[in-house]
Amino acid sequence: MTTSPRLLPESAPPRDAAGRLAGPLFGTDGIRGRVGLEPMTPETVLKLGWAAGRILASRDRTGRGVVIGKDTRNSGYLFESALEAGLSAAGVSVFLLGPFPTPGVSFATNRLGGTAGIVISASHNPYIDNGIKFFGPDGKKLPDAVERAIEAQLDEPWVAVPVAELGQVRRPEGIREDYLDFCCASLPDGMDLKGLTLVVDCAHGATYRLAPDLFERLGARVIALGVQPDGLNINEGVGSLHPEILSQTVCREGADCGIAFDGDGDRVIFVDRQGEIVDGDGLLYVLALDRLEERRLEGPVVGTLMSNLGLEESLGRRGIRFCRSAVGDRHVLTCLEREGGVLGGESSGHLIHLDLAPAGDGMLSALQVLRAMWRQGRGLDELCRNLHRYPQRMVNVPWPKGVPVPTESILGPDYERARGLIGEPSRILIRPSGTEPVVRILVEGGDGRGLEPALSHLVGRLCDLRDQVS
Repeated sequence: MTTSPRLLPESAPPRDAAGRLAGPLFGTDGIRGRVGLEPMTPETVLKLGWAAGRILASRDRTGRGVVIGKDTRNSGYLFESALEAGLSAAGVSVFLLGPFPTPGVSFATNRLGGTAGIVISASHNPYIDNGIKFFGPDGKKLPDAVERAIEAQLDEPWVAVPVAELGQVRRPEGIREDYLDFCCASLPDGMDLKGLTLVVDCAHGATYRLAPDLFERLGARVIALGVQPDGLNINEGVGSLHPEILSQTVCREGADCGIAFDGDGDRVIFVDRQGEIVDGDGLLYVLALDRLEERRLEGPVVGTLMSNLGLEESLGRRGIRFCRSAVGDRHVLTCLEREGGVLGGESSGHLIHLDLAPAGDGMLSALQVLRAMWRQGRGLDELCRNLHRYPQRMVNVPWPKGVPVPTESILGPDYERARGLIGEPSRILIRPSGTEPVVRILVEGGDGRGLEPALSHLVGRLCDLRDQVS
């Protein structure tokens, strides 16, 4: 039996003697934390808007403005107002999109000619968390150097521009339809979804209006789940993290497949017509082979350290090179650009089609999977049939910020014991999360029978080491 990780109390990040936040503000996917604790307080977010405005305005004198979108958390209104005020005080105008998927904000930033885009979301986290992430004018995540410049600006004294130079706020018209048109334009001429029944789970999140409309526009019969956000129920028992109800509904309704997004719409997973879950690894396999057959696959397919070894081997049997990046969509994107690839993603369902969009897009990715089904005239279960997967288990261990994670050199004997329990082949990955105060432990391989005892040993050992220093 797996050891249950011991929970740690929530705590705010420490500040130095001058009251400044200690340690880096930006993680692997922007800024994220518990609402009401630093850095997710209205005061800090207000100044963050001002600091970002100062840095962004210094890099773009055209006054194009910053685009802001959010998911459906009730705290989104609080942080939207704070960012709006801070940006205005820096002399930067704002386009407010309201609830809008993260990839939609990336699209809108480029379409509206914005100097940057900001998303208020904690993605797959519960409603008690929220976060902020930035896009550049090209729709890609802001470079690390710009994020560091914003952090440095936060330490400077607050100075608002003269009243006549304050930024203005606008709500752009037609951007919702423009985004749906953009998604549809990724499909070949003549393709539609007529005759398909799709169960679509929007996680009570940012896609709750757009996704059902997109698939209905293309002719599908849509059974919608998770489309009644109340500000508190985002990701609660629904969406890509909780596909159980989706799977049951697909089987009950005899649907062709199910599609589940996360709270901000940049991730997607599927359920095939048999009710089996197809995660990001499975979708990458389907998309890679479909592109290969259409001669649309360039360079290697890029996964991450978390991707199943079976995916790498299954693609290799078809002559497709597979590269692994560090975890996080920005690392996948960097690897794609470096290696000349167009398709990559994570097991979580965050997929990137670099020839179609500059950021991971759940709705766009869903259309590409449906395109493969349409073009080949086969169900998703058939398209996944030759994908071999090794048994895999992962658990999160609560881990306080600032406490170093033991290296493999320290855990050497524990790794060896775990590998012996797993069998051959075996793979172990222990890494800190970039978005939550946890350490993720992944074990994979063998026939699956040794995964639980191996995981139990590693969890117990990590908890003991953590408790000794925290």
